[in-house]
Amino acid sequence: MDTTAAKSAPAALISSSRATAVIITLCFGSLAGALMQSLVIPIQSELPELLDTTVANASWAITATLLAAGVSMPVTGRLADMYGKKRVMVGSAAVLVVASLLCAVGTGLVPFLVGRALQGVAMGYIPVAISAVRALAPKEKQATAVATVSATLGVGGAIGLPLSAWIAQTFDWHALFYVSTVLAFVVLVATALVVPATADTHPARLDLVGLVLMAVGLVSLLVGVSKGSTWGWNSGTTWACIVGGIVVLVIFGLFELRHHDPLVDVRTMGRRPVFFTNIAAILIGFGMMASSIVVPQLLQMDERTGYGLGQTILEAGLWMFPGGLTMMIFAPISARLINAIGARLTLAIGTTVVACGYVFGAVMMDAPWKLMVSVVISSAGVGIGYAAFPTLIMDNVPVEEAGSSVGVNSLMRSVGTTVAGAVMAAVLTSKTMDLGGHSIPTESAFHLCLFVGAGAALAGALVALLVPARTEQAPVQPSTPDREAVPANA
Repeated sequence: MDTTAAKSAPAALISSSRATAVIITLCFGSLAGALMQSLVIPIQSELPELLDTTVANASWAITATLLAAGVSMPVTGRLADMYGKKRVMVGSAAVLVVASLLCAVGTGLVPFLVGRALQGVAMGYIPVAISAVRALAPKEKQATAVATVSATLGVGGAIGLPLSAWIAQTFDWHALFYVSTVLAFVVLVATALVVPATADTHPARLDLVGLVLMAVGLVSLLVGVSKGSTWGWNSGTTWACIVGGIVVLVIFGLFELRHHDPLVDVRTMGRRPVFFTNIAAILIGFGMMASSIVVPQLLQMDERTGYGLGQTILEAGLWMFPGGLTMMIFAPISARLINAIGARLTLAIGTTVVACGYVFGAVMMDAPWKLMVSVVISSAGVGIGYAAFPTLIMDNVPVEEAGSSVGVNSLMRSVGTTVAGAVMAAVLTSKTMDLGGHSIPTESAFHLCLFVGAGAALAGALVALLVPARTEQAPVQPSTPDREAVPANA
């Protein structure tokens, strides 16, 4: 397989107005997929009673989505490279409809968890949308389009928390999933009608052995990391999952090196620009998650602690909400920076801003509005930096690997957030005090979490600077729309 780095294909020959409609559709579809991450957070404590199960079993409602999304992103990207982006996005939207409806009508644990896992699978829509918008948007809109779609990864979680909290408090909990079913159906119809088909397929056989190895390795590793604080970090089960997952992933990498048509081209992933971009994604995913974990807890903490702010989950979500808007506002600013100084420096600037937001939060956490300012600052950094990831990836991989490579990069961010969840849980449980017979984190534990998040973000900035400022790029044949599906004067 040719692994020569190449820029993404030139823009598709569609009109500016049609391109705007396509960009809006892909942004909405990605936003709907990202909403699935925070959909059940407001009812998480009630799930054991609602599903008539144990707390441990109910906790899989979030873990199942995380694991399925982690596996599906690179796989969905690969399928898009093979069979076409539109087909795969329509399929992902259809999966989201079925998954949401299953959660809405299901009453037991098993159908609920199956639905949540399928919602994670549907998140594969996002990396495909990112690579599709780069190929379809006119040249003058490409950077802004990629920035905006990329920002939906963070915006979905920020908007989803207050929205789902309001729905859960106002209606029956099933309404959460009826709403997501309607959103998914709108995404399905809009993607089918608005997004043009493209003649950019690269027929190949799906690497099923590689798929199984990657799925087993990733699931084992992520389960071990995400459940470490529950099972205990001295538990044999925890380390069996982590070590076993790493071993299987090493075997997966060796297998892919010898495969003529790999699921993930390890050689391409090992190229310096791609490698350091993915390492930065892990660190920045870690840094971004720190705010999502720490700030809502601080806002909702009992005021009797002396530092808690006593907000309801809906109020906490509303304080977090401006962060989501900030990400969208800064997406076009990121696009201008990418065009002016390059994606590498834009990424470094964005992650540095994230770190500044966390430092502000660590020293100014005595009022809800101050934490909101902290979230807005860090969200501005995420909005600036997130758009740089797909730009750096697609500028340095062959066009036939664009979808799978962006999917791998999205996976790296998910790995970072998973590790962040485990580290934050370990820090918060390492420094505790007693309140009414319950053990809760101390104020210093929250300070430490925010400083750790800032450190991870700064480390991401340093790694971003290791990405070569300029790379040699070979020309490739353009990926153009299907002429029957998209006339030149559309």
